[in-house]
Amino acid sequence: MPVKQMGSLVVWCLCLSVLAGCSSITSSLTGRMSESLASSILNSNDPETVRQGAPAYLLMIDGFITDDPENPNVLMAGARLNASYAGAFVDDDVRAKLMSLKARDYGRTALCLSNKTTCGIWEEPYDQFETVIEALGPKDIEPMYVAAMAWATWIQVNRDDWVAVADKARVEKMMLRVVALDEGYGRGSAHLYLGVLAALLPEALGGKPEEGRRHFERSIELSGGRDLLAKVLLARDYARMVFDREFHDRLCREVLEADPKVEGLTLSNTMAQGEAKALLDDSQDYFGE
Repeated sequence: MPVKQMGSLVVWCLCLSVLAGCSSITSSLTGRMSESLASSILNSNDPETVRQGAPAYLLMIDGFITDDPENPNVLMAGARLNASYAGAFVDDDVRAKLMSLKARDYGRTALCLSNKTTCGIWEEPYDQFETVIEALGPKDIEPMYVAAMAWATWIQVNRDDWVAVADKARVEKMMLRVVALDEGYGRGSAHLYLGVLAALLPEALGGKPEEGRRHFERSIELSGGRDLLAKVLLARDYARMVFDREFHDRLCREVLEADPKVEGLTLSNTMAQGEAKALLDDSQDYFGE
């Protein structure tokens, strides 16, 4: 979607809010509108347009949440987009930390509103947290996944903070629960996050690169190879860590040769191809062979 069209759509939505009155817009309409706009962004093949146009949408989502703070669908849309934008487009550490914190809090609130047993569990002792997560069922998969995804992004952005990294076990527990309930949810994307978390640290510091590889490969399998980001992360977070250039370069070439256009993954795949090219171009310098 061109920037001008994106801006026009945002203006149209804001005008609709003014004409109808924000409080009179039903939760379902607001949720559907948020989800539709999120879909248009995720299916874009022009990352730079998204970089320039998405902030206006993020502000609009914040407005929807302010107007309807107990709508889990809008909160989940806000969590997804803030986390995605912070992780993919924001180079400034301070901004990335603020956006990922907002995403984390939106995700937690959405899960709490969807299942009251989860309210306030974030700082509880781990065994109590684990008990609540283990009791969640199929209807809780989406809000649990979104909350965990946003929390994982916050940890990645704050990976230099050991207090933040200490939360990794809780996010892993949530993603493992998603896998236990529906391994194929989101084309196996829970495995992707489990791979990132396992490979977050070097093995000498407690990281588990081989476990990370298994999760990345399972994510690739469950997406039918269509989620190119999983291969890029396997190359960047695993192959580089274990210094396997042949595996690294093969993965990058496979990503570059693939068709990035996949419903719900086009933006991610397009960006993955850009990252794969950068990794491949840097391969000689990194591996020194």
